[in-house]
Amino acid sequence: MDKILVIDDQADVRLAAIVALQQLGLPCLEAEGPEHALELLKTEHISLILLDMNYKLDTTSGEEGLRFLKQLNQLGSTIPVIVMTAWASIDVAVKAMQLGAVDFVEKPWNNLRLTAVVQQQLKLKQSNHDNACLKALTSDTQAHYIAQSEIMQLLLAKAERAAKTDASILITGENGTGKSLLAHYIHQHSLRADKRYVSVNVGAIAPTLFESELFGHKKGAFTDAKEDRLGRFEIAEGGTLFLDEIATLSLELQSKMLRVLESKEFEVLGSSQTKTADVRIISATNSELATAIEQGEFRRDLLFRLNTIELHIPPLRDRKDDIAPLAEHLLLVHGKKYQRANMALSNDALKALKNYSWPGNIRELSHCIERAVIMSDNNNIQANDLILDQPSCEQTNSNAEQALPLLPLEELEKQMIQKALLQFNGNVIAAGEFLGLSKSAIYRRIDKHQLDLKEVER
Repeated sequence: MDKILVIDDQADVRLAAIVALQQLGLPCLEAEGPEHALELLKTEHISLILLDMNYKLDTTSGEEGLRFLKQLNQLGSTIPVIVMTAWASIDVAVKAMQLGAVDFVEKPWNNLRLTAVVQQQLKLKQSNHDNACLKALTSDTQAHYIAQSEIMQLLLAKAERAAKTDASILITGENGTGKSLLAHYIHQHSLRADKRYVSVNVGAIAPTLFESELFGHKKGAFTDAKEDRLGRFEIAEGGTLFLDEIATLSLELQSKMLRVLESKEFEVLGSSQTKTADVRIISATNSELATAIEQGEFRRDLLFRLNTIELHIPPLRDRKDDIAPLAEHLLLVHGKKYQRANMALSNDALKALKNYSWPGNIRELSHCIERAVIMSDNNNIQANDLILDQPSCEQTNSNAEQALPLLPLEELEKQMIQKALLQFNGNVIAAGEFLGLSKSAIYRRIDKHQLDLKEVER
């Protein structure tokens, strides 16, 4: 709940303000001066400050109030401040506004004026908070999906057909194939396109914070809950919620996710009130969920809730007709970013791009083009500007039988993980991405094969 701090050296003035604000149901704290107020701000969560401008120094200059505003700025405070002055001094009010005050009231005030200003600023503060949250969570850009290959045109046709329903969609594919972009594309072609699109990387959320991130929390719900927080389900209300890396959820968290998908109900942490969630769920994974179910790592009933419709994005090596147009598009994007707008790809460069195997898919292609834009000596990018030092598709296919030994699958998996870890100098996440494994999946396999990461790092 919003809490107001009233700062004034006169007890009767503080009392008058508190009585007026408590009629709105707003709890208040009081401080007799700026020093006392700064101490309270260290321990209390304050939503708004009512600040008198004059104290011990004099009764007209407002210097002490202005000094307090400067101190708030130095602390990086975003608490709105309404200043109070008995002298209706426009000069002091202007100086206060220049230092970040949001409004002012004259003493003696009209209670209706005071409460109206306070309510307006509290609503504005909440609105700004929500907008900042949405800006961080959603994208205003239109999803640009390049699909000239037949296999991708068929996929987009399925995606657009599925988008017109509220059915849950599971997107599968290797790392870097564009699963999040396809999810955004589906939202833009859905009946919820005018509502919010909220993206969540499930694998990046600590298990202890999962409920707070997804369902929100009330102030005091746990140690670090210093203010109320909206959860992703509430922010996405009426729109689309994209859950990336869904396979990384622990079994305990899977049961909580299943409940909200089945009943569309949840509780904010620290509250007993049940809320409903009207959101369209799109999820994505690069893992084999069928295998995870067999190994007891993923709930079958949760999969049924997620994959009413399943869309698989093929790797870039299987959609060669898209490589050139994707490269040209990325060249425009990175050329604009680095002020090199007139760059072009030579025929040799395009041929090299098409012959490369792209183990990192579109993400790797983007990095490759970005590097060439930065490092190329002229505007016509040549094949050697691309620095494609891994085997091409043709080389890989011709040497496949000689390179791959005949071993039991378990031993082959162990050796592949060891090689990847050595290749990436012990960087587990990078090795996992190269092998097409999520963070949790690569760590599970390292544990299963009892691999010593310290040995790899040497």
